[in-house]
Amino acid sequence: MNNLDTFPNTANAAVPPANEGYHQDLGRRQVQMIAIGGAIGTGLFLGAGSRLQMAGPALALVYLVCGFFSFMILRALGELVMYRPTAGSFVSYARELLGERAAYVAGWMSFLNWAMTGIVDITAVALYMHFWGAFDGVPQWAFALVALCIVGTMNMIGVKYFGELEFWFSLIKVIALVLFLIIGTVVLGLRMPVGGHTTGIHLITQNGGIFPHGVLPSLLLLQGVVFAYSAIELLGTAAGECADAREILPRAINTVIWRIALFYVGSVVLLVCLLPWSAYHAGVSPFVTFFEALGVPGIGHVMNIVVLTAALSSLNSGLYSTGRILRALALGGSAPTGLARMNRQSVPYVGILTTVAVYMVGVGLNYLIPSRVFEIVLNMSAVGIVSTWGFILICQLKLRSKINRGEIARVSFAMPWAPFSNWVTLGFLAFVLVMMAFDYPEGTYTIATIPLIAVILVVGWLLLRRRANSM
Repeated sequence: MNNLDTFPNTANAAVPPANEGYHQDLGRRQVQMIAIGGAIGTGLFLGAGSRLQMAGPALALVYLVCGFFSFMILRALGELVMYRPTAGSFVSYARELLGERAAYVAGWMSFLNWAMTGIVDITAVALYMHFWGAFDGVPQWAFALVALCIVGTMNMIGVKYFGELEFWFSLIKVIALVLFLIIGTVVLGLRMPVGGHTTGIHLITQNGGIFPHGVLPSLLLLQGVVFAYSAIELLGTAAGECADAREILPRAINTVIWRIALFYVGSVVLLVCLLPWSAYHAGVSPFVTFFEALGVPGIGHVMNIVVLTAALSSLNSGLYSTGRILRALALGGSAPTGLARMNRQSVPYVGILTTVAVYMVGVGLNYLIPSRVFEIVLNMSAVGIVSTWGFILICQLKLRSKINRGEIARVSFAMPWAPFSNWVTLGFLAFVLVMMAFDYPEGTYTIATIPLIAVILVVGWLLLRRRANSM
C-alpha cells in the first residue's frame, strides 16, 4: 500500500462540517453585491490601460471569451452549492467527492492565489494614496498598515461587517462604471469630439482594426484577464454564511454574465470608439484618460478613489476567503489544527491573522523587489486561480456522475451542457497556462515554478500525514 493512502480520507471518515459554527448573516443585497464585486476589480479600472496598449480593441473579445468561461465555472460552482451550501466551498466539495489529498491541493493553491493577490493589493493601496501630493511625506508602509488594520478588523468582528463593507465597496465600483457607460454612450451618440478626435467606429477601423498587433498579443493577455475575474468563486464561500443560499445564489450567478458583458466588454468597446486605442497607456486608468480628454476637472481624483476602493475590496475578499479556506483545510487535517479556531463572533480568526501576517511580509518585500518580480507575483496568483477553477469543474463532474448513477438527487440549478462544457472549460484553462509559458520572461518563469510548488505540496502533505498518524 502507498504510504500516502494511510492518511485519513475524509470522503468516508467523519469530519466536522465546514459550516459548523458559522452564522448565516449575509443577506440578499450583500450576496448580490459580492457577485458584482467579484467580477469587477483593478483589472478593469487600472489594468485595462496596459491591455488596450498591448492588444487594442481585441481586448473586448478577450474579456468576452474569458467572461463566458468564468460564467461556466460559476455555473459548475452553482450546482455544487445547490447540492450543499458550505463555507468550505470547493475545499469541502473536493474532500467529499475527490478525497482529502484533492482538498489539500485545492485549498493551498487557493491560498497561494489570495496570498499573492493580497501582496499586490496592500502595496497598491499605499501607492494610490500617494497619488495625492498632501500624503507624500507619509511612508508607504504606514498606509499599507492602516488599510490592513481597517479591513482586518472588519473581518474579525463578524461576517455581516465583511458583507456590509463589501457591499459599499462594490456599490462605488458599479456607480463609477454606470456613470461612464451613460456619459460615454451620450458622447458617442451625439458624435461629440473627444481629445481632438471625432468619436465613432472609425476609430477602430482606421487604427489597425480589431487586431492591430495581430492575434498573439491578445492570447498572451489571457492570464491577466483571468486575474481580473479571480474573485468570482467567492460566491461559493459566501453561500455557507447566507440564510437562504439556494434561493439567492442562482439569481446572483445568472446575472454575472450580463454584468461581465456590460461592464467589461461594453466599457472596452466604448473606450475604443471614444478615443483611438493608442491613446490609452499602462499605469493610467483608461477611464481617467477619457474624462481628462473630455475636459472634466478633478476626474483623476475621483477615479483614484474608485481604484483605491477596488484594491480595498480585493483585500477584504482575500481575508474573508482565506480565513474560511484555512479552517476548512484544518477540519480535514490538511492544515494545522489551530487554523480551525473561531472567536465569539464565529469568525475563523486564526486563519485571518495568518493571512494578515503573510500580507505584512509582502509589504516589506515590496520595498526590495523590482517591478518584474512584482509581475511574477501577479502571474503566481493566476496559477492559483486556474487551479481553483479546475478543482471546481472536476468536483462538479464527479457530482454529476453520482447524480447520473442515482446516488445523489438531482439539483434544480444544473450546469448547462455538462459534461461537455466542463471539458471545454478545462481545456481553456490548460490553454491559459500554455499561453502564460510563452509570455517571456514573467509568465515563463511562473510556469517554471510549478514543479517547485508541486514539491512543496508533497512535502507539506507528508508532514501533515505524519502528524495525523502520530495523533
